[in-house]
Parts: sequence; C-alpha cells; structure tokens
Amino acid sequence: MKNHLRVLSGTAHNGLSQAIADSLGVPLGSATVETFPDGETFVQINENIRGRDVFLVQPTCPPANQNLMELLIMVDAVRRASAERITAVLPFFGYARQDRKDRPRVPITAKLVANLLVAAGVNRVLTMDLHAGQIQGFFDIPVDHLYAAPVLIKAIRERGIEDLVVVSPDVGGIKMCHSYAKTLGVPLAIVAKNRISAEEVEALSVIGDVKGKNVLMVDDLTESAGTLTAAAKLLSESGAKNIYAGVSHAVLSDKGRERLDKSPILEVFTTNSVPQAHGSKVTALSVAPLLSEAIKRIHDDESVTSLFNVG
Repeated sequence: MKNHLRVLSGTAHNGLSQAIADSLGVPLGSATVETFPDGETFVQINENIRGRDVFLVQPTCPPANQNLMELLIMVDAVRRASAERITAVLPFFGYARQDRKDRPRVPITAKLVANLLVAAGVNRVLTMDLHAGQIQGFFDIPVDHLYAAPVLIKAIRERGIEDLVVVSPDVGGIKMCHSYAKTLGVPLAIVAKNRISAEEVEALSVIGDVKGKNVLMVDDLTESAGTLTAAAKLLSESGAKNIYAGVSHAVLSDKGRERLDKSPILEVFTTNSVPQAHGSKVTALSVAPLLSEAIKRIHDDESVTSLFNVG
C-alpha cells in the first residue's frame, strides 16, 4: 500500500492532511503551492507520482474560491503527472447550500463545482456530512459520503450527560437530529425559526419538552452561529438546563465565535474538518482516523460501508 498510495495536501488545512498521512503511516507528499503577485496559483508536484493512487486533501472552506481553484489546479497537475487515480478528499464541501433553485434566476453552484472537479480530472470524491445528501448525485463519478456522527456521539457519551434531549435548531435538520436522538436513546425536540437575513435568525417556538432537561442541538454547519445562538436563547428561556451543540463543520467567523461566547451554550462539539473550528467554547475532534481508514479501504478496494455506522 505504502509504495503506491500518495497523500497530497493543498494549503486549506495542512494540519489535517498531515494527521491523515500520519494515521496511514505514509509521508505527506511534497508539492509546491504558490501565489503569484497577480493572484494566480502555481502548483508543482515535487515527486514522482506516475501510476500512483493519489488522494488530494483540500476542504473548500474560506476562502472558498481560492481553495477550490487551488484544488482544481492541483488535480490538473496530478493528472498531467500521470497518476493512475485521483481522489479529491473534501472533508468540507463548499457551495453545498446552493444545491437547488430556490428563487428565480439563481445558479445551482453545487452542481457546477461537481462538474468542475470531474472536468479537471477527479476520478473519485471522499467527503463528509454534505449539507444535502442528494449532492452525491451531482457527480458522475463515485462518491464516498462519510458521517461525523460516530466521532461526535462518542465524545458526547464520554461526557456522561444525563436527562438529555436532542434538539434540531431548525426544521430542515430534523432527519439528522432524529438519527442522533435514536442512537443516544433520548427524546427529540425542534426549534421553529424565521431567517431574517444571511446572518440574522429569529427563533420562534420550541416543539417538545426541554424544561429541566440538558439539551444537545445538532446541525451540519455553522458559520455566524446565528441559528445556534438564537435557538439556545429560546431554549434557555423555555427552562432548559445545560445547553450543548454538536456541529459537523464549524466554519466559524469572528462574529460567530463572539456570538457563541455570549450565548448560553456551554460547549460546541465539532470536527476539525476545517481550520476555522476553534474558539473558547469549541471542542474540535479529529476526523483524521476516520478519513485515513476510508482512504486505506478505497485504495485496497475494500468496502467502506461499516464506516457509515453511527453505533
């Protein structure tokens, strides 16, 4: 395996890439990624990858356009260096929220990004907790879609939180939250919200019993933390005791961290899928072992089905 597998990293999250390589027991591949004064990206692969099974690790997190373009250029460089297979490892898939036409004359950018990756030369995609699962169908190549739930639920169980209720901070996340509630064996509640703007959210009501209970809000993504903090305020007013959050991708801005610090949320469990996942209340759990195991199985032509199990 070690002789033919190569892990290369873009500049988006080199720490995670190195952790994945360490978990696999292989050296992180050498590549030069530079930016010219005019903003153009230059890439050179500094080792022979002819006939190799190459895994490019690059979450398309902020700056999304820069990181996406860098990934496309790296894919082209690897393809022209005669790699046997190219797998794009996207712990976080940017543009996933633009997956449909929800208003007149708007693009379906998630589909555009899928097309760009395939056109550049990607043979396979490995990703985690897409905002919408149907995005897998936007690709005409194999997609392995992992879940952060096993990592997050393990940490939550280790906390030993009693009288827990899983809460969906919006109606759209009910399916995901139901999975968490079922696995943890606890009740489910929902917060109904009204989105005022891209960064402003109004929590309207709580559906379910949270009075005197510890609460775990579950969501796939947070940036400005508007949904989480608005829901947490309403839950606190509704009698909830300790309030936690479990988020797959904490693409936090400075404003988001400030909101979390001022909110009733005690702790945010998240993954290190993006480098923005940090803050005084944020506990970032490594997904490097999960991703490295998936990479190993893909390379060895083994099933990755068991990795989907929450447990």
